[in-house]
Amino acid sequence: MIVFDADRVGQWVCERTKGTYEPGTSSAIGFETDGALTAGVLYDMFNGRSVCMHVAIEKPVTREYTRICFDYPFNQLGVLKVIGLVDSTNTKALRFDKHLGFIEEARIVDGGRSGDLVLLTMTRQQCRWIK
Repeated sequence: MIVFDADRVGQWVCERTKGTYEPGTSSAIGFETDGALTAGVLYDMFNGRSVCMHVAIEKPVTREYTRICFDYPFNQLGVLKVIGLVDSTNTKALRFDKHLGFIEEARIVDGGRSGDLVLLTMTRQQCRWIK
């Protein structure tokens, strides 16, 4: 089941990504299995042209959920780019984000929590989830 409760999902995602949830400046979409959140996407730092996307997943999700998670920034917000920030030591997250279709656009040496900060991006044209 898809959940549109920004406070609940945003806090859940931040607990898993070690981020900070800021009510009123973020939005989020979650996925429930048997009444418990098992995945969530948090969007923040929207500036009109781009938005940051933070993902936490504990169990597999549906293609429909993934489609909705990309429909929101590109079709609802109308952004040109979705941005993901991942520590270079988090190889599982890097592999997952690249599987989704993100590409590495930049790297900030020693900018991550324990490694480099990898800046991943995706444009509407690169997004296979909304075509």
